[in-house]
Amino acid sequence: MKIYNTLTRQKEEFKPLVPGKVSMYVCGPTVYNYIHIGNARSSIAFDTIRRYLEYKGFDVKYVSNFTDVDDKMINEARAEGITVPELAKRYINAFMEDTTALNIEPATLHPRATEEIKDIIAFIKTLIDKGFAYEVDGDVYYRAKKFTGYGKLSDQDIASLEEGASQHVNEAEFAKKEDPIDFALWKKQKQNDEIAWDSPWGKGRPGWHIECSVMSTKYLGDTIDIHGGGQDLEFPHHENEIAQSEAKTGKKFVNYWMHNGFVTVGKDEQKMSKSLHNFVTVHDILKKIDPQVLRFFMASVQYRKPINYSEENLAQAENVLDRIKNTVLTIKSRLNDSNQKADSQFAEKVEDTRLAFKEAMDDDFNVQNALAAVYDGMTFANKNASQDLADLASLKQFLADLTDFMSVFGIDVDKLTAEKSGDDDAEIDALVKKRDEARKNKDFATSDAIRDQLLAMGIILQDTKQGTRWRRE
Repeated sequence: MKIYNTLTRQKEEFKPLVPGKVSMYVCGPTVYNYIHIGNARSSIAFDTIRRYLEYKGFDVKYVSNFTDVDDKMINEARAEGITVPELAKRYINAFMEDTTALNIEPATLHPRATEEIKDIIAFIKTLIDKGFAYEVDGDVYYRAKKFTGYGKLSDQDIASLEEGASQHVNEAEFAKKEDPIDFALWKKQKQNDEIAWDSPWGKGRPGWHIECSVMSTKYLGDTIDIHGGGQDLEFPHHENEIAQSEAKTGKKFVNYWMHNGFVTVGKDEQKMSKSLHNFVTVHDILKKIDPQVLRFFMASVQYRKPINYSEENLAQAENVLDRIKNTVLTIKSRLNDSNQKADSQFAEKVEDTRLAFKEAMDDDFNVQNALAAVYDGMTFANKNASQDLADLASLKQFLADLTDFMSVFGIDVDKLTAEKSGDDDAEIDALVKKRDEARKNKDFATSDAIRDQLLAMGIILQDTKQGTRWRRE
């Protein structure tokens, strides 16, 4: 199994620190608003990766944090006249509600920055003691240039970083810093109403980067297998995490760095973001479309590739799910048959599909190739199921495999194929039976009239050699 490592910019054979176990940290949201589709992309991408690792038999310890204090949260809470914890509670609940709807497995742990203040302060004190950090008037900064290899993850040159930073640091902060590229570990309280904690450097709060270094090493160890997040976190967030963590522990922080691609919108494929005001929240879109459609749309693109969000692409994902649903229903309709016939060619195809799926996913989670293999297998399954004598054993195995494949993508096949019962089910069954009798008697006028009547009721018919099946639109 190979994973593309952002740090080395190549695919590497995946070798976990402990055989059979995977430690995985994924940066979670800053909880000051509903998550948008771009935020959800990261959650879905790494949930799909986690699910495949579990499919392969790994025991995955998956930690994803909540940043529940920062400038944006302070400003939003102040604007609403509420406390930062109140704001955080609202949007953590909203995040859990949205991700549950998208069938994203809860993390093994969801630590919150505000619950780790004691450990954050201890971590910063160690960096100061080692000479990697310094305090100035209540603020604590990290000496980026002191860390050998700073910029290695994002492949950035120190001189270029200094030049860029000097143009963006405000005058007051510039005067405090030893170097423009130094970054904050602890921020002094600016106003009396601003949320703050006591520390050796006065009242204040942690910087963003230190939070993830503390939570990842605390719950997963000094060195972890996989650290993930969006491409926009590569610099400065993940770069700074490496500098902080390795300076403190003296050990390699992460073995495999993974970054998912952006969600883009429009013909010019502009990155979706709150700052550009071109985002769609998951909270809003789930009022309009089936969560499984959005989940499949996002999961069916390889995690490093960009996703273009559009109505057309959502409709295409919905069509594919319908095809999968119909295949499952077709197979299930045959499994109770008493007559069957072994088909060595189909049995071999079932095995080949499973192997092709694993081969594709083992190649840096190439979901497009994995799905191509699944669709090819579905063609064979549908063909076999339509025969007078089907290979029921192979159909049963393919159904089990298809259920597992879809579970990796976060799709619950039972929910996908579940038909909502209605008060008119008995009426529909009677009409279908009457239509079958009309077709048997070659009374096509009556047959067509009943079909049209059912269609007007929102009922789709599927005529098979084994009888007529119906489903609601």
